[in-house]
Amino acid sequence: MCRSIKTLREPYVPEVTHADVEAAALQYVRKVSGFRAPAAHNAAAFDAAVAAVAEATATLLAQLEVRGGSRRPAAGN
Repeated sequence: MCRSIKTLREPYVPEVTHADVEAAALQYVRKVSGFRAPAAHNAAAFDAAVAAVAEATATLLAQLEVRGGSRRPAAGN
């Protein structure tokens, strides 16, 4: 669906920053909503969606285990 979102899990990215997670969340919300930037009356919903997707992404990355590897630290740590 979002071909331009880079893969954030190892072995592709050794360290994932909070900025990486936020950028991926923003790209996802833009793709789903169809808006590059929301109108003023939709800004709060757009920003809340980006925050929720970023939080879910950080949780996912913190819980993923790669075979032969160890658990990765939470994003942004």
